[in-house]
Amino acid sequence: MKSITTSAHIEPDTTARVQVFDGTDHGDCFVSLRLGGGLVEIALIARPECSEALRILARAAEEAAHELDRMAADAVEGAA
Repeated sequence: MKSITTSAHIEPDTTARVQVFDGTDHGDCFVSLRLGGGLVEIALIARPECSEALRILARAAEEAAHELDRMAADAVEGAA
């Protein structure tokens, strides 16, 4: 990654959108992965050689979602 550090809260209505730039208009191929909703939008730009980095990001997001599900289940069990 290039340098930037930012923080934003993901909310239940957060959206994700992929936009493909295939290089036909300006010669540069890349994809934009946009996360947002409301006041904040984050765009991750990736060139073809970055596909594995996006897969790593997807696995990390899946792991984070699993942990949130576990936390929610623990909270329900604790309340019962």
